Amino acid sequence: MIATIAKRFTFDAAHHLPTMPEGHKCRRPHGHTYEVEIVVRGQVPPETGLLLDYAHIATAWEHLHDLLDHRNLNDVPGLEVPSTENLVAWIIAGLKEARTGGVYSQVWNLLERVRVRESSTTWCEMTKVEWMAFCGPNA
Repeated sequence: MIATIAKRFTFDAAHHLPTMPEGHKCRRPHGHTYEVEIVVRGQVPPETGLLLDYAHIATAWEHLHDLLDHRNLNDVPGLEVPSTENLVAWIIAGLKEARTGGVYSQVWNLLERVRVRESSTTWCEMTKVEWMAFCGPNA
């Protein structure tokens, strides 16, 4: 059987969007409580009945949370323009590049997509396949 599971996390951070026009509210420094959803999908092993332990997703997210939480996202390397689109791509890259082996490889191998909510009404989502097409074959 194929299943899709997800785990949701939050972090608080400030940012500004320097590419927005002068006078646009998002060009000014402001903050959000971001919500990140990491979604994995795959074949459920019949011997365990579990696709993946949710704690493994939490472990894979933990180091990224530490880099983002209560930070100015513009100061995070790779997020100089911290739009939700760039943030989603940065998180997927972080899930791939963070560590190899163990739970990190399990999460990466099963990763379907990441969704980031900037507010209760706005979000951006990218699949691993879309990210790999964007980043090229060496991603």
